[in-house]
Amino acid sequence: MSIGDTERETQNRVVDFFRNRDILDYEYLGNLKGEINKNIREDRLRAYLHLSGYSEKLIDGAVTELVRTADDMTHGLYIANQQVYSLLKYGAKVRETPESAPQTVYFIDMENPTNNHFSIAEEVTVVERQEKRPDLVIYLNGIAVAVMELKKKSASVSNGIRQNLTNQKDGFIAPFFTTVQFCMAGNEIEGLRYGTTLTKEKYYMEWKPDGFHENEEERDQEDIRIMAYCEHIDNLLLRQLYQMFDKKRFTDLIENFVIFDKGKKKVCRYNQYYGIKRTQSRLAQNRGGIIWHTQGSGKTLTMVWLSKWILSHSDDARVLIVTDRDELDEQMERTYKGVDEKIVRTKSCDDLLHRLNSYDNSLLCSLVHKFGRRGGEATEADYEKHVDALKKAL
Repeated sequence: MSIGDTERETQNRVVDFFRNRDILDYEYLGNLKGEINKNIREDRLRAYLHLSGYSEKLIDGAVTELVRTADDMTHGLYIANQQVYSLLKYGAKVRETPESAPQTVYFIDMENPTNNHFSIAEEVTVVERQEKRPDLVIYLNGIAVAVMELKKKSASVSNGIRQNLTNQKDGFIAPFFTTVQFCMAGNEIEGLRYGTTLTKEKYYMEWKPDGFHENEEERDQEDIRIMAYCEHIDNLLLRQLYQMFDKKRFTDLIENFVIFDKGKKKVCRYNQYYGIKRTQSRLAQNRGGIIWHTQGSGKTLTMVWLSKWILSHSDDARVLIVTDRDELDEQMERTYKGVDEKIVRTKSCDDLLHRLNSYDNSLLCSLVHKFGRRGGEATEADYEKHVDALKKAL
């Protein structure tokens, strides 16, 4: 189906915005209408891996594993997407020869985002059980990681969201989405809405800027740069696209703000992202602080993403989660196990101190009243004694 003139104008503006070397600087792969496209452009991926210094045999093995995983829909889109994400984040272990030790081939350079190859294509024809044509597809090193549907100003963004959901159904082009991390829809009035694979319409979110301008020394320098640039963009859709698709931020979102939670894939809300980035900045300065949440704002997943980041960036890090009710302690345990993180519930203050001193467990949860006395109310002296013990253990 051809798009109308007003939608074409919006799409042209977005494509030009991505292509502009002074803005996002994504390579334009062209209008791919009429071609048969896959979610992995092997030529682009192989070129990136070659530039990264991998041998041809390692490249062959890694690309073969990624393509095989992306094509395997035996257990449905969720499982296939989860397995692909694991390869994108942790790499593929490949042997150059049957006798040699395995080496890890990384499909994305997470540490140096600008070393990656970012590109955009429009009218991407995909033929599976049916033929569909997403408006825009974002590729990272030749791997399709974002799909976007654009609407004219008079058409609701909801229409674009529903197109994404339809395309992910088994009878349409679901296999194309096995590599996709962000599904998006937008127009120039409502702006951008985003989710991930299989996100229901009501859970699509809007990215909003960080409105806190005080204490700029605590803010990530990239965030300051992005916010400063966005002040000069008067188009809501383009402003939100810049806030999410800046190369460093987009890579960070994929690496650190995607999670598979008990059968549902989730990505962060803007408040979770900013809270965690501000916390990272404070941790770098050996400072503490508080993240203030309202009910339903996603505090549990904020804890999960933050603790995963802390543990992955420091070999000797310890994370202790303290709650004030047994059901919350149980909830913490279930949540972390649901995202395949090993967490230990402590039985007492002595047990907690022992585990903190043993270094066998890096992720712990405990109840605050375990610091009190059995058979009576805890006194201030009780708490001070146990807090002093914890400080010494840490």
